[in-house]
Amino acid sequence: MTGRSDTTSPRSPAPISDYGLLGDTRTAALVASDGALDWLCVPRFDGEPLFGRLIGGRDAGTFRIGPARPATVVERRYRRHSATLETTWAVGGSRLTLTEGMIAEVSGRLLPTTLIVRRLSTEDAAVDAVVEFDPRLGVRHRRPRVHHRHQALVCQWGSLAVSLSSSPALTIEPGRPTVITVRPGRPVTFALAVAHREPLIHVEPASAWELLNEDEDRWRAWTAEIDESLPFREHVVRSLLTMRLLTYSPSRAPVAAPTTSLPEDPGGTRNWDYRYVWPRDASICVSAFLSVGKPGEARGFLAWLLHASRLQRPRLPALLTLHGRHVPPERELPGWPGYLDSVPVRIGNAAAGQHQLDGYGWVIDAAWAFVQAGQPLYSETWRAVRGFADVVSRCWQEPDAGIWEVREPAQHIHSKLMGWLALDRALRIADTHPLPGRQRRRWQEARDAIAAEVRVSGFDPTATSYVRGYASRDLDAALLVLPLLGMDSGDPPRVRGTVDAIRDRLSAGGPLLYRYPPGRDGLPGTESAFLPCSFWLVQALAGTGRRSEAVELFRSMLDLASPLGLYAEELDPATGAHLGNYPQTLTHAALVQAALAIRDAPG
Repeated sequence: MTGRSDTTSPRSPAPISDYGLLGDTRTAALVASDGALDWLCVPRFDGEPLFGRLIGGRDAGTFRIGPARPATVVERRYRRHSATLETTWAVGGSRLTLTEGMIAEVSGRLLPTTLIVRRLSTEDAAVDAVVEFDPRLGVRHRRPRVHHRHQALVCQWGSLAVSLSSSPALTIEPGRPTVITVRPGRPVTFALAVAHREPLIHVEPASAWELLNEDEDRWRAWTAEIDESLPFREHVVRSLLTMRLLTYSPSRAPVAAPTTSLPEDPGGTRNWDYRYVWPRDASICVSAFLSVGKPGEARGFLAWLLHASRLQRPRLPALLTLHGRHVPPERELPGWPGYLDSVPVRIGNAAAGQHQLDGYGWVIDAAWAFVQAGQPLYSETWRAVRGFADVVSRCWQEPDAGIWEVREPAQHIHSKLMGWLALDRALRIADTHPLPGRQRRRWQEARDAIAAEVRVSGFDPTATSYVRGYASRDLDAALLVLPLLGMDSGDPPRVRGTVDAIRDRLSAGGPLLYRYPPGRDGLPGTESAFLPCSFWLVQALAGTGRRSEAVELFRSMLDLASPLGLYAEELDPATGAHLGNYPQTLTHAALVQAALAIRDAPG
């Protein structure tokens, strides 16, 4: 089957929320509603981009399969409880459907090759479609060496090889869009295989399609184990699936997001690389998985963290690579235009060198949740947790970068609260695990000292609220965790006053919140609403006896999801545009925990 050349004009950037996620638990692709696969890093989330047009512009490569002439999207959805994406367009008097996904496992084992399957079909009348296959590797947009093998187009860059095959066979040239005709009852299937330092496995398109159907069955079996009685279960399941797709299977470490440099402020400089593992975010994911009956994800992550942190222990790194190594130094990519001209485009992340006290609290709280679920810690894991608690007991008075990773260390009240949480949960674990009496007393003394200091220096009586830092009257939405900690459970007015003050003074309109007063972070540009904060508010309302308000707020947040139920990190209150790296693991984990808080709230 031969195609015809296409002279399609350059595309305008799609909104961030227009993209759907494909994943195999090692890397992920983002696909726009016109069928353009504009982002894929290989062989891992933090690898080099193979298709990078999302932030690299026209020269960075794409793999588009969709209508050859103007069309309207009439339906876009994930197949129920699966990671398979379907997009249907109305084209003239007919309809064209693209069904696509990535294969995670075969017979219970990770596939050694990244495999993407994409199928075009129509049931009404013949439809012309365009295929644009333009792979460009890395930050320099390198073109491949091209040859053919087993009727497949093979693109090669040293040890990396990409194979594209189709059924029926098509004549495709890299970088040259081609028009094909899709006829009723005769779908066109593409199989894209990527191998890095591994033999390139050729998979026939028909076989790849069968593997995709098997992958769907596996995801449905995975989701079937999730509690049927959960409130808002369909939304929770989609978030859990997204979190699992963004969890790197070889290490069980969740990546913060599969993208870099999607802007928090379009046209500005707030562009960061999130393709790494933040122990804080990962621990929140672990707690969410545990709460829905998925202890395997938690066990795998804690084992990975034990291994990954060994070189810096007892210090807890702020972030790590997927393999538990130091994150590369932050650098800018000259010549990359960025999404909507948002520059610089960055790889690496300078926050890796920061001291973030709150991370210890999240990690030890996840370990405590693991123990609560009836899963005792291995002796080496408990030793590592004890080391983390010792660091907190010694260093809690030091300034840190805080959860928002500010460039100048300060005395953040949220960090102190999470230091208190670290010691409190470590002491609870010690009730069922061996701990010397001297160490226990040291933790107790430090925990009580933190509480005493925070109650005096971190509380503003005129606002009836805890504040962002010592000698500050600013609020911090991260303090919405207060009702969940138990530190001030004996003083409900302080807890409720903090929640109400944040809801009022950090409101961005409707259910949205700023994480702190806009413009108070020392960075140029504007600050949008931070989506996890709204889900934290749901938790806080549910935890302070206001379940009906929590439900109403949660429903409002569900209305702000992308058409496919995905969330970025931030949202522009004025336009409703999703901003920042996408999809954001932390946002989805916060959604799950908010639903669980509603489930557990009285009334």
